[in-house]
Amino acid sequence: MSVTLAIVGRPNVGKSTLYNRLTGTHHAIVDDQPGVTRDRREGDAYLASMEFRLIDTAGLEKAKAGSLQDRMREQTEMAVAQADITLLVIDARAGILPDDVHFARQIRKSGTSVILLANKCEGKTGAETLAEAWQLGLGAPVPLSAAHGDGLIDLFDALRETAREIGLEDALFAAADASKEKAEEIIIPEDEDGPDVWIDDRDKSPIRMAIIGRPNMGKSTLANTLLGESRLLTGPEAGITRDSITLPFDWEGTAYELVDTAGMRRQARVTDRIERLMVNDAERAIQYAKICVLMLDARQPPHKQDMVIARQVTDEGRALIIAANMWDDVADKQKAMQQINDRLQTSLAQVRGVPVVPISGMYGRGLDKLMKAAHDIHQKWNTRISTGRLNRWLEPMLEAHPPPMSQGRRLRIRYMTQVRTRPPTFALFASRPVDIPESYLRYLIGGLRDDFGLEGVPVRMMLRKGNNPYQPKS
Repeated sequence: MSVTLAIVGRPNVGKSTLYNRLTGTHHAIVDDQPGVTRDRREGDAYLASMEFRLIDTAGLEKAKAGSLQDRMREQTEMAVAQADITLLVIDARAGILPDDVHFARQIRKSGTSVILLANKCEGKTGAETLAEAWQLGLGAPVPLSAAHGDGLIDLFDALRETAREIGLEDALFAAADASKEKAEEIIIPEDEDGPDVWIDDRDKSPIRMAIIGRPNMGKSTLANTLLGESRLLTGPEAGITRDSITLPFDWEGTAYELVDTAGMRRQARVTDRIERLMVNDAERAIQYAKICVLMLDARQPPHKQDMVIARQVTDEGRALIIAANMWDDVADKQKAMQQINDRLQTSLAQVRGVPVVPISGMYGRGLDKLMKAAHDIHQKWNTRISTGRLNRWLEPMLEAHPPPMSQGRRLRIRYMTQVRTRPPTFALFASRPVDIPESYLRYLIGGLRDDFGLEGVPVRMMLRKGNNPYQPKS
Protein backbone atom coordinates (compact mmCIF):
# COMPACT_ATOMS: atom_id res chain seq x y z
CA MET A 1 0.00 0.00 0.00
CA SER A 2 1.48 3.35 -1.03
CA VAL A 3 0.72 6.69 0.61
CA THR A 4 -0.76 9.43 -1.60
CA LEU A 5 -0.10 13.13 -1.03
CA ALA A 6 -1.90 16.02 -2.76
CA ILE A 7 -0.36 19.48 -3.09
CA VAL A 8 -3.02 22.22 -3.00
CA GLY A 9 -3.15 25.96 -2.58
CA ARG A 10 -4.08 29.13 -4.40
CA PRO A 11 -2.36 29.96 -7.71
CA ASN A 12 1.34 30.84 -7.89
CA VAL A 13 2.40 29.66 -4.43
CA GLY A 14 4.94 27.15 -5.81
CA LYS A 15 3.00 23.89 -5.92
CA SER A 16 4.51 22.68 -9.21
CA THR A 17 7.99 23.70 -8.06
CA LEU A 18 7.53 21.53 -4.96
CA TYR A 19 6.20 18.70 -7.14
CA ASN A 20 9.30 18.84 -9.34
CA ARG A 21 11.54 18.98 -6.27
CA LEU A 22 10.02 15.88 -4.64
CA THR A 23 9.71 13.82 -7.84
CA GLY A 24 13.19 14.79 -9.02
CA THR A 25 11.85 15.84 -12.43
CA HIS A 26 11.04 18.97 -14.38
CA HIS A 27 7.81 17.60 -15.81
CA ALA A 28 5.41 20.10 -14.23
CA ILE A 29 5.43 23.41 -16.09
CA VAL A 30 6.60 26.22 -13.81
CA ASP A 31 6.22 29.95 -14.49
CA ASP A 32 5.67 33.19 -12.59
CA GLN A 33 2.32 33.57 -14.33
CA PRO A 34 -0.46 32.31 -12.01
CA GLY A 35 -2.79 29.48 -13.02
CA VAL A 36 -0.34 27.55 -15.20
CA THR A 37 -1.31 24.12 -13.82
CA ARG A 38 -4.79 22.94 -14.78
CA ASP A 39 -5.02 19.14 -14.78
CA ARG A 40 -3.79 17.20 -11.79
CA ARG A 41 -0.48 15.45 -12.41
CA GLU A 42 0.63 12.33 -10.53
CA GLY A 43 4.10 10.90 -10.03
CA ASP A 44 6.29 8.86 -7.71
CA ALA A 45 8.10 11.06 -5.18
CA TYR A 46 10.91 10.57 -2.70
CA LEU A 47 12.04 12.39 0.44
CA ALA A 48 15.06 10.83 2.12
CA SER A 49 13.91 7.29 3.07
CA MET A 50 10.26 7.98 2.26
CA GLU A 51 8.51 7.04 -0.97
CA PHE A 52 4.97 8.10 -1.87
CA ARG A 53 2.58 9.01 -4.68
CA LEU A 54 2.34 12.77 -5.25
CA ILE A 55 -0.44 14.76 -6.95
CA ASP A 56 0.09 18.29 -8.26
CA THR A 57 -3.14 20.26 -8.60
CA ALA A 58 -4.48 23.47 -10.08
CA GLY A 59 -4.64 26.60 -7.95
CA LEU A 60 -7.72 26.94 -5.74
CA GLU A 61 -9.79 29.92 -6.84
CA LYS A 62 -13.32 31.15 -6.27
CA ALA A 63 -15.03 30.92 -9.64
CA LYS A 64 -18.38 31.06 -11.38
CA ALA A 65 -20.15 27.70 -11.61
CA GLY A 66 -19.40 25.91 -14.87
CA SER A 67 -16.38 28.05 -15.75
CA LEU A 68 -12.96 26.61 -16.54
CA GLN A 69 -11.68 27.72 -13.12
CA ASP A 70 -14.63 25.98 -11.47
CA ARG A 71 -13.85 22.75 -13.32
CA MET A 72 -10.21 23.08 -12.24
CA ARG A 73 -11.37 23.45 -8.62
CA GLU A 74 -13.44 20.26 -8.95
CA GLN A 75 -10.33 18.38 -10.13
CA THR A 76 -8.45 19.65 -7.07
CA GLU A 77 -11.25 18.49 -4.78
CA MET A 78 -11.03 15.02 -6.37
CA ALA A 79 -7.31 14.96 -5.61
CA VAL A 80 -7.92 15.90 -1.95
CA ALA A 81 -10.53 13.14 -1.67
CA GLN A 82 -8.05 10.65 -3.15
CA ALA A 83 -5.10 11.67 -0.96
CA ASP A 84 -4.13 10.31 2.44
CA ILE A 85 -2.36 13.56 3.36
CA THR A 86 -2.90 17.03 1.89
CA LEU A 87 -0.09 19.57 1.67
CA LEU A 88 -1.63 23.05 1.76
CA VAL A 89 0.92 25.52 0.39
CA ILE A 90 0.89 29.25 1.13
CA ASP A 91 3.20 32.00 -0.13
CA ALA A 92 5.27 33.32 2.80
CA ARG A 93 6.26 36.41 0.82
CA ALA A 94 2.69 37.45 0.06
CA GLY A 95 1.34 36.69 3.53
CA ILE A 96 -2.03 35.20 4.42
CA LEU A 97 -4.67 36.22 1.87
CA PRO A 98 -8.46 35.82 2.11
CA ASP A 99 -8.34 32.92 -0.37
CA ASP A 100 -5.91 31.08 1.93
CA VAL A 101 -8.35 31.45 4.83
CA HIS A 102 -11.33 30.40 2.68
CA PHE A 103 -9.74 27.25 1.30
CA ALA A 104 -8.11 26.28 4.62
CA ARG A 105 -11.61 26.31 6.09
CA GLN A 106 -12.86 24.05 3.27
CA ILE A 107 -10.02 21.58 3.71
CA ARG A 108 -10.60 21.42 7.47
CA LYS A 109 -14.25 20.54 6.80
CA SER A 110 -13.19 17.73 4.45
CA GLY A 111 -11.62 15.88 7.38
CA THR A 112 -8.39 15.03 5.52
CA SER A 113 -5.03 15.10 7.27
CA VAL A 114 -3.31 18.40 6.40
CA ILE A 115 0.23 19.73 6.64
CA LEU A 116 0.57 23.48 6.19
CA LEU A 117 3.63 24.53 4.15
CA ALA A 118 4.89 28.11 4.03
CA ASN A 119 6.80 28.22 0.75
CA LYS A 120 9.34 30.83 -0.45
CA CYS A 121 10.96 31.10 2.99
CA GLU A 122 14.45 31.74 1.66
CA GLY A 123 16.73 33.02 4.40
CA LYS A 124 14.72 35.10 6.90
CA THR A 125 11.89 35.78 4.44
CA GLY A 126 8.39 35.05 5.69
CA ALA A 127 8.93 35.14 9.47
CA GLU A 128 5.86 37.36 9.92
CA THR A 129 3.72 35.07 7.75
CA LEU A 130 4.65 32.06 9.89
CA ALA A 131 3.05 33.76 12.88
CA GLU A 132 -0.03 34.78 10.87
CA ALA A 133 -0.49 31.25 9.53
CA TRP A 134 -1.75 30.00 12.89
CA GLN A 135 -5.08 31.68 12.14
CA LEU A 136 -5.71 29.03 9.46
CA GLY A 137 -6.30 26.48 12.21
CA LEU A 138 -3.97 23.88 10.70
CA GLY A 139 -1.26 23.90 13.33
CA ALA A 140 2.34 25.04 12.99
CA PRO A 141 3.36 25.87 9.40
CA VAL A 142 6.45 24.18 7.96
CA PRO A 143 8.79 26.79 6.44
CA LEU A 144 10.53 25.72 3.23
CA SER A 145 11.79 26.87 -0.14
CA ALA A 146 10.81 24.46 -2.90
CA ALA A 147 12.98 26.32 -5.41
CA HIS A 148 16.14 26.02 -3.31
CA GLY A 149 15.41 22.80 -1.38
CA ASP A 150 15.49 24.48 2.04
CA GLY A 151 13.35 23.06 4.85
CA LEU A 152 12.88 19.56 3.42
CA ILE A 153 14.09 18.00 6.68
CA ASP A 154 11.25 19.80 8.48
CA LEU A 155 8.81 18.49 5.88
CA PHE A 156 10.21 14.99 6.45
CA ASP A 157 9.53 15.24 10.20
CA ALA A 158 6.02 16.62 9.64
CA LEU A 159 5.17 13.85 7.18
CA ARG A 160 6.44 11.16 9.54
CA GLU A 161 4.42 12.57 12.47
CA THR A 162 1.23 12.92 10.41
CA ALA A 163 1.61 9.44 8.92
CA ARG A 164 2.10 8.02 12.42
CA GLU A 165 -1.12 9.67 13.60
CA ILE A 166 -3.19 8.09 10.83
CA GLY A 167 -1.45 4.72 10.93
CA LEU A 168 0.47 5.00 7.66
CA GLU A 169 4.02 5.42 8.90
CA ASP A 170 5.04 1.89 7.91
CA ALA A 171 3.54 2.34 4.43
CA LEU A 172 5.42 5.60 3.97
CA PHE A 173 8.76 3.85 4.48
CA ALA A 174 7.93 0.35 3.19
CA ALA A 175 8.36 1.09 -0.51
CA ALA A 176 11.71 2.78 -0.01
CA ASP A 177 12.98 -0.02 2.25
CA ALA A 178 12.08 -2.72 -0.27
CA SER A 179 14.91 -3.76 -2.57
CA LYS A 180 14.63 -2.10 -5.96
CA GLU A 181 14.47 -4.40 -8.96
CA LYS A 182 17.19 -3.77 -11.46
CA ALA A 183 16.15 -3.20 -15.04
CA GLU A 184 16.75 -6.28 -17.11
CA GLU A 185 19.33 -5.68 -19.79
CA ILE A 186 17.96 -6.30 -23.25
CA ILE A 187 20.35 -8.49 -25.20
CA ILE A 188 19.93 -9.34 -28.84
CA PRO A 189 19.37 -13.09 -28.92
CA GLU A 190 21.25 -15.52 -31.07
CA ASP A 191 18.78 -16.33 -33.80
CA GLU A 192 20.43 -19.13 -35.76
CA ASP A 193 18.29 -21.82 -34.14
CA GLY A 194 15.24 -19.63 -33.48
CA PRO A 195 12.30 -18.61 -35.65
CA ASP A 196 12.79 -16.52 -38.77
CA VAL A 197 10.46 -13.73 -37.60
CA TRP A 198 9.20 -13.10 -34.10
CA ILE A 199 7.92 -10.40 -31.74
CA ASP A 200 10.50 -9.23 -29.20
CA ASP A 201 8.18 -8.94 -26.20
CA ARG A 202 10.68 -9.13 -23.34
CA ASP A 203 9.95 -5.55 -22.32
CA LYS A 204 7.14 -6.00 -19.79
CA SER A 205 6.70 -2.30 -18.99
CA PRO A 206 3.33 -0.66 -19.79
CA ILE A 207 2.83 0.50 -23.37
CA ARG A 208 3.13 4.29 -23.26
CA MET A 209 0.60 5.76 -25.68
CA ALA A 210 0.67 9.53 -26.26
CA ILE A 211 -2.45 11.28 -27.56
CA ILE A 212 -1.27 14.20 -29.67
CA GLY A 213 -2.55 16.75 -32.17
CA ARG A 214 -3.50 20.35 -32.71
CA PRO A 215 -5.52 22.22 -30.05
CA ASN A 216 -9.19 21.35 -29.59
CA MET A 217 -9.03 18.01 -31.41
CA GLY A 218 -10.64 16.09 -28.50
CA LYS A 219 -7.49 14.55 -27.00
CA SER A 220 -8.55 14.87 -23.35
CA THR A 221 -12.08 13.73 -24.19
CA LEU A 222 -10.69 10.56 -25.77
CA ALA A 223 -8.49 9.91 -22.72
CA ASN A 224 -11.46 10.36 -20.36
CA THR A 225 -13.59 7.98 -22.43
CA LEU A 226 -10.88 5.30 -22.44
CA LEU A 227 -10.41 5.71 -18.68
CA GLY A 228 -14.14 5.71 -18.01
CA GLU A 229 -13.97 8.80 -15.79
CA SER A 230 -13.69 12.60 -16.02
CA ARG A 231 -10.03 12.52 -15.07
CA LEU A 232 -8.92 15.38 -17.35
CA LEU A 233 -10.32 18.84 -17.89
CA THR A 234 -12.35 19.21 -21.07
CA GLY A 235 -14.50 21.93 -22.58
CA PRO A 236 -15.16 24.06 -25.64
CA GLU A 237 -12.18 26.33 -24.89
CA ALA A 238 -9.10 25.61 -27.03
CA GLY A 239 -5.81 24.94 -25.25
CA ILE A 240 -7.20 23.74 -21.90
CA THR A 241 -4.50 21.09 -21.47
CA ARG A 242 -1.06 22.41 -20.60
CA ASP A 243 0.96 19.71 -18.86
CA SER A 244 1.40 16.26 -20.38
CA ILE A 245 -0.48 14.00 -17.96
CA THR A 246 0.41 10.29 -17.71
CA LEU A 247 -2.33 7.93 -16.54
CA PRO A 248 -2.29 4.13 -16.02
CA PHE A 249 -4.81 2.29 -18.14
CA ASP A 250 -5.67 -1.35 -18.82
CA TRP A 251 -7.21 -2.68 -22.03
CA GLU A 252 -8.13 -6.38 -22.23
CA GLY A 253 -5.36 -7.37 -19.85
CA THR A 254 -2.63 -5.24 -21.43
CA ALA A 255 -1.15 -2.42 -19.34
CA TYR A 256 -0.94 0.98 -21.01
CA GLU A 257 0.06 4.46 -19.93
CA LEU A 258 -2.06 7.14 -21.57
CA VAL A 259 -0.30 10.48 -22.02
CA ASP A 260 -2.60 13.42 -22.68
CA THR A 261 -0.69 16.31 -24.25
CA ALA A 262 -1.20 19.98 -25.02
CA GLY A 263 -2.21 21.02 -28.52
CA MET A 264 0.71 21.69 -30.85
CA ARG A 265 0.25 24.74 -33.05
CA ARG A 266 2.46 25.82 -35.93
CA GLN A 267 5.87 26.95 -34.64
CA ALA A 268 5.53 30.44 -36.12
CA ARG A 269 2.38 31.04 -34.07
CA VAL A 270 3.89 29.98 -30.75
CA THR A 271 5.05 33.23 -29.16
CA ASP A 272 3.86 32.96 -25.56
CA ARG A 273 6.38 31.47 -23.11
CA ILE A 274 3.79 29.23 -21.47
CA GLU A 275 2.71 27.82 -24.81
CA ARG A 276 6.34 27.18 -25.74
CA LEU A 277 6.74 25.16 -22.51
CA MET A 278 3.51 23.30 -23.33
CA VAL A 279 4.75 22.37 -26.80
CA ASN A 280 8.13 21.29 -25.41
CA ASP A 281 6.29 19.06 -22.94
CA ALA A 282 4.24 17.52 -25.75
CA GLU A 283 7.38 16.94 -27.82
CA ARG A 284 9.01 15.21 -24.86
CA ALA A 285 5.92 12.98 -24.57
CA ILE A 286 6.42 11.93 -28.21
CA GLN A 287 10.07 11.10 -27.58
CA TYR A 288 9.23 8.80 -24.66
CA ALA A 289 6.10 7.22 -26.14
CA LYS A 290 5.90 3.82 -27.80
CA ILE A 291 2.72 4.63 -29.73
CA CYS A 292 1.41 8.07 -30.74
CA VAL A 293 -2.27 8.57 -31.56
CA LEU A 294 -2.59 11.64 -33.78
CA MET A 295 -6.06 13.15 -33.44
CA LEU A 296 -7.60 14.75 -36.54
CA ASP A 297 -10.90 16.53 -37.01
CA ALA A 298 -12.54 14.24 -39.58
CA ARG A 299 -15.03 16.97 -40.55
CA GLN A 300 -12.32 18.87 -42.43
CA PRO A 301 -9.37 17.87 -44.65
CA PRO A 302 -6.11 17.15 -42.81
CA HIS A 303 -4.26 20.34 -41.91
CA LYS A 304 -0.63 20.98 -42.82
CA GLN A 305 0.23 21.08 -39.12
CA ASP A 306 -1.24 17.57 -38.72
CA MET A 307 1.32 16.27 -41.19
CA VAL A 308 4.11 18.21 -39.49
CA ILE A 309 3.26 16.45 -36.21
CA ALA A 310 3.01 13.08 -37.97
CA ARG A 311 6.47 13.50 -39.49
CA GLN A 312 7.83 14.45 -36.07
CA VAL A 313 6.49 11.16 -34.69
CA THR A 314 8.03 9.06 -37.45
CA ASP A 315 11.33 10.95 -37.25
CA GLU A 316 11.47 9.98 -33.57
CA GLY A 317 10.89 6.36 -34.59
CA ARG A 318 7.57 6.05 -32.74
CA ALA A 319 4.63 3.94 -33.95
CA LEU A 320 1.82 6.14 -35.33
CA ILE A 321 -1.95 5.79 -35.49
CA ILE A 322 -4.27 8.36 -37.08
CA ALA A 323 -7.54 8.78 -35.14
CA ALA A 324 -10.16 10.50 -37.30
CA ASN A 325 -12.22 12.04 -34.49
CA MET A 326 -15.79 13.37 -34.60
CA TRP A 327 -16.60 10.74 -37.23
CA ASP A 328 -20.26 10.75 -36.19
CA ASP A 329 -20.55 14.32 -37.54
CA VAL A 330 -19.07 13.50 -40.96
CA ALA A 331 -21.65 13.59 -43.74
CA ASP A 332 -19.64 11.98 -46.58
CA LYS A 333 -17.54 9.39 -44.78
CA GLN A 334 -16.03 7.87 -47.92
CA LYS A 335 -14.80 11.28 -49.10
CA ALA A 336 -13.39 12.12 -45.68
CA MET A 337 -11.41 8.86 -45.51
CA GLN A 338 -10.13 9.37 -49.04
CA GLN A 339 -8.91 12.87 -48.15
CA ILE A 340 -6.97 11.53 -45.16
CA ASN A 341 -5.39 8.67 -47.12
CA ASP A 342 -4.46 10.95 -50.03
CA ARG A 343 -2.78 13.41 -47.68
CA LEU A 344 -0.84 10.63 -45.97
CA GLN A 345 0.25 9.31 -49.36
CA THR A 346 1.68 12.67 -50.41
CA SER A 347 2.98 13.98 -47.07
CA LEU A 348 4.02 10.79 -45.28
CA ALA A 349 5.03 8.50 -48.12
CA GLN A 350 8.13 7.30 -46.25
CA VAL A 351 5.89 5.41 -43.79
CA ARG A 352 3.37 3.55 -45.89
CA GLY A 353 0.37 1.92 -44.28
CA VAL A 354 -0.18 4.12 -41.22
CA PRO A 355 -3.52 2.90 -39.77
CA VAL A 356 -6.41 5.37 -39.93
CA VAL A 357 -9.21 4.64 -37.43
CA PRO A 358 -12.53 6.57 -37.47
CA ILE A 359 -13.65 7.28 -33.89
CA SER A 360 -15.90 9.42 -31.76
CA GLY A 361 -14.00 10.20 -28.56
CA MET A 362 -17.05 11.78 -26.94
CA TYR A 363 -19.41 8.85 -27.53
CA GLY A 364 -16.83 6.06 -27.36
CA ARG A 365 -17.38 4.77 -30.88
CA GLY A 366 -14.56 3.01 -32.68
CA LEU A 367 -12.40 2.65 -29.58
CA ASP A 368 -12.21 -1.14 -29.91
CA LYS A 369 -10.74 -0.70 -33.39
CA LEU A 370 -8.39 2.00 -32.11
CA MET A 371 -6.99 -0.24 -29.38
CA LYS A 372 -6.77 -3.19 -31.79
CA ALA A 373 -4.73 -0.96 -34.12
CA ALA A 374 -2.53 0.04 -31.15
CA HIS A 375 -1.89 -3.61 -30.31
CA ASP A 376 -1.06 -4.52 -33.93
CA ILE A 377 1.21 -1.52 -34.57
CA HIS A 378 3.06 -2.17 -31.30
CA GLN A 379 3.79 -5.73 -32.38
CA LYS A 380 5.08 -4.56 -35.76
CA TRP A 381 7.25 -1.99 -33.96
CA ASN A 382 8.80 -4.87 -31.98
CA THR A 383 9.29 -7.24 -34.93
CA ARG A 384 12.66 -9.00 -35.15
CA ILE A 385 13.91 -10.90 -38.20
CA SER A 386 16.73 -13.41 -38.06
CA THR A 387 19.94 -12.62 -39.94
CA GLY A 388 19.65 -15.80 -41.99
CA ARG A 389 16.13 -14.99 -43.11
CA LEU A 390 17.12 -11.43 -44.00
CA ASN A 391 19.96 -12.53 -46.22
CA ARG A 392 17.84 -15.19 -47.92
CA TRP A 393 15.36 -12.39 -48.62
CA LEU A 394 18.09 -9.98 -49.74
CA GLU A 395 19.50 -12.22 -52.48
CA PRO A 396 16.44 -12.18 -54.82
CA MET A 397 15.93 -8.47 -54.09
CA LEU A 398 19.44 -7.76 -55.41
CA GLU A 399 18.89 -10.00 -58.42
CA ALA A 400 15.58 -8.32 -59.30
CA HIS A 401 17.04 -4.84 -58.96
CA PRO A 402 20.87 -4.80 -58.76
CA PRO A 403 22.59 -1.90 -57.03
CA PRO A 404 23.59 0.93 -59.39
CA MET A 405 27.01 1.58 -60.86
CA SER A 406 29.43 3.98 -59.18
CA GLN A 407 32.69 5.18 -60.75
CA GLY A 408 32.33 2.52 -63.43
CA ARG A 409 31.95 -0.34 -60.96
CA ARG A 410 28.90 -2.13 -59.64
CA LEU A 411 28.21 -1.46 -55.95
CA ARG A 412 28.34 -4.66 -53.91
CA ILE A 413 25.97 -5.25 -51.00
CA ARG A 414 27.48 -8.01 -48.91
CA TYR A 415 24.93 -8.83 -46.22
CA MET A 416 22.26 -7.45 -43.91
CA THR A 417 21.29 -7.84 -40.26
CA GLN A 418 18.77 -6.34 -37.85
CA VAL A 419 20.51 -4.40 -35.07
CA ARG A 420 17.50 -3.37 -32.99
CA THR A 421 13.74 -3.10 -32.77
CA ARG A 422 11.49 -0.20 -31.71
CA PRO A 423 11.60 0.80 -34.55
CA PRO A 424 12.97 -2.05 -36.70
CA THR A 425 16.51 -0.97 -37.62
CA PHE A 426 18.76 -2.78 -40.07
CA ALA A 427 22.45 -2.56 -40.94
CA LEU A 428 23.40 -2.99 -44.60
CA PHE A 429 27.02 -3.80 -45.29
CA ALA A 430 28.32 -2.69 -48.68
CA SER A 431 31.58 -2.11 -50.53
CA ARG A 432 31.05 1.66 -50.80
CA PRO A 433 28.08 2.57 -48.58
CA VAL A 434 28.38 6.32 -49.22
CA ASP A 435 27.62 5.74 -52.93
CA ILE A 436 24.36 3.87 -52.40
CA PRO A 437 21.58 6.27 -53.45
CA GLU A 438 18.59 7.05 -51.26
CA SER A 439 16.25 5.65 -53.92
CA TYR A 440 17.83 2.20 -53.61
CA LEU A 441 17.42 2.24 -49.84
CA ARG A 442 13.74 3.12 -50.31
CA TYR A 443 13.45 0.10 -52.61
CA LEU A 444 14.85 -2.21 -49.94
CA ILE A 445 12.77 -0.65 -47.14
CA GLY A 446 9.63 -0.99 -49.27
CA GLY A 447 10.42 -4.65 -49.78
CA LEU A 448 10.88 -5.16 -46.04
CA ARG A 449 7.49 -3.59 -45.39
CA ASP A 450 5.72 -5.72 -47.99
CA ASP A 451 7.38 -9.05 -47.21
CA PHE A 452 7.62 -8.88 -43.41
CA GLY A 453 4.44 -6.96 -42.54
CA LEU A 454 6.11 -3.73 -41.40
CA GLU A 455 3.50 -1.41 -42.89
CA GLY A 456 2.82 1.69 -40.85
CA VAL A 457 5.95 1.72 -38.68
CA PRO A 458 9.22 3.59 -39.27
CA VAL A 459 11.97 1.39 -40.72
CA ARG A 460 15.56 2.57 -40.44
CA MET A 461 18.49 1.48 -42.57
CA MET A 462 22.09 2.02 -41.45
CA LEU A 463 24.91 1.73 -43.97
CA ARG A 464 28.14 0.06 -42.96
CA LYS A 465 31.37 -0.82 -44.74
CA GLY A 466 32.84 -4.26 -44.19
CA ASN A 467 32.97 -7.89 -45.18
CA ASN A 468 30.36 -10.50 -44.44
CA PRO A 469 31.32 -12.02 -41.05
CA TYR A 470 29.26 -15.13 -41.89
CA GLN A 471 31.40 -15.85 -44.94
CA PRO A 472 34.40 -18.13 -44.23
CA LYS A 473 37.72 -16.44 -44.68
CA SER A 474 39.90 -17.97 -47.40
